[in-house]
Amino acid sequence: MELLERRSKNVKNDILSGLTVALALVPEAVAFAFVAGVDPLVGLYAAFMVGFVTSILGGRPGMISGATGALAVVMVSLVKEGNEMGLNWANPVENAGLYYLFATVILMGMIQILCGLFKLGKFVRLIPHPVMMGFVNGLAIVIFVAQLGMFTHVVDGQKVWLEGAELWIMITMVISTMAIIYFLPKLTKKIPAGLVAILTITLIAIFGGFDVATVGSFVRDSGGDGIKGGLPVPQLDALMSLPFSIGTLKFIFPYALILAAIGLIESLMTLNLIDEITDTRGNANKECVAQGTANVLTGIFGGMGGCAMIGQSIINIQNGGRGRLSGIVASLALLSFILFGSSYIEMVPISALVGVMFMVVIGTFEWSTFKVIHKIPSTDAIVIVLVTLLTVIFDLAVAVGAGVVVSAIVFAWESAKRIRARKTVKEDGTKVYEIWGPLFFGSTTTFIQKFDVKGDPDRIEIDFIESKISDQSAVEALSSLVGKYESQGKVVVLKHLSDDCKRLLIKADPHLSTVIENSVEDPRYYVVTDVMAEA
Repeated sequence: MELLERRSKNVKNDILSGLTVALALVPEAVAFAFVAGVDPLVGLYAAFMVGFVTSILGGRPGMISGATGALAVVMVSLVKEGNEMGLNWANPVENAGLYYLFATVILMGMIQILCGLFKLGKFVRLIPHPVMMGFVNGLAIVIFVAQLGMFTHVVDGQKVWLEGAELWIMITMVISTMAIIYFLPKLTKKIPAGLVAILTITLIAIFGGFDVATVGSFVRDSGGDGIKGGLPVPQLDALMSLPFSIGTLKFIFPYALILAAIGLIESLMTLNLIDEITDTRGNANKECVAQGTANVLTGIFGGMGGCAMIGQSIINIQNGGRGRLSGIVASLALLSFILFGSSYIEMVPISALVGVMFMVVIGTFEWSTFKVIHKIPSTDAIVIVLVTLLTVIFDLAVAVGAGVVVSAIVFAWESAKRIRARKTVKEDGTKVYEIWGPLFFGSTTTFIQKFDVKGDPDRIEIDFIESKISDQSAVEALSSLVGKYESQGKVVVLKHLSDDCKRLLIKADPHLSTVIENSVEDPRYYVVTDVMAEA
């Protein structure tokens, strides 16, 4: 009975949370469509199809996907260049950029599917925590800045800031929405606070007769006719109209590769964030395949493609949506808005949706950053600030890539400084170098400097029980060192090398097999090699 009650509660939460998310998806999808330079329905169809497919096939229940700004900003130049190319066709076409977009999204999806099949999703684990903190902070700022554009209206074809009574009404409704979302859970958690807030503010605006910006006016001010449309249909004619040539592939492939990378990075980092919030674990490789499948279908059916949406995912989780049903309900509700409920959804005040997104900003931003920024290593603090700024200024892919590179360089530099060599001399005059720390490209110079080739005795032992040969740079350094000793007529013995290090050395330089000692009597060696094998 308790299990049935829990499942019933989860179903209710998923359904109500899905409806809340669907309402928040509408202006976002429309806005991103206009950013990309395409019709609002192209963004709404993408939000529906990507959200629906990933909710069913994805590796993270409760995560919401749809059209995103991170992808839209890349699509701007794609659509623009595509339109210019279409005018040079034998039969000129004005909206050829849209056709190129569909083809690019399909190719993007194929790349993402391959990433999942080759299990590349696991590499998201290599993203350091400071990069994650910078990512969520930057994304929170981006979401916040995006909402500021809602405090404008169109006058004589130009967007100007709200003033006077209009501004104060907008601010009051935004604050009221945020207050409902904050205080309602303290009274009851049986219904999503976000949905209650949106419905309450909508009813106040309608029955109070307030002249405020709504979803409908937002679409019209942006150049659209509304969000009403039919079922998405395959755009095969549009795709077949594109020139089937190497030139077309050369044009769309770079865009597809960038879009695939941005989409997967944002999706997998959102997956990690939701994992932390819910104390569960998603499947990164499964999510890659799901995102790719969704984008292939979206491109075929005339959508602009998409990926995971951190804002809507946070809304879903905060409102109790933890299962796949929440994403399915959100996408189907969005489709029903397009088909049947456009007139009602267009009545929703923008201020209510802005209030919801402001609460997402507050929940997304890592406020603990201000507490730990002075306690963590300065390099980690720099990475957090760097990733935050790059996320705001450029895009997610650039920010995360730069953060990972900087973190890797710092790690390599710190590891390079840890190489040590303890020197002892045996009774028979043999000089022993006990190496401590990893031997890799960053530490090879310091490693070579530890040895005195000319001043050392005729027999040298280099003990690697506390070290490991990591890469080709290390192999070359060791091979060069052995060569220098042998050119002086001295004998070098390499001791306590693990089996994988032996294979690496001998494969690169077969001569090293003559200086590697294989008969080991030191019990410490077996302890170390067993630990390495288990790792």
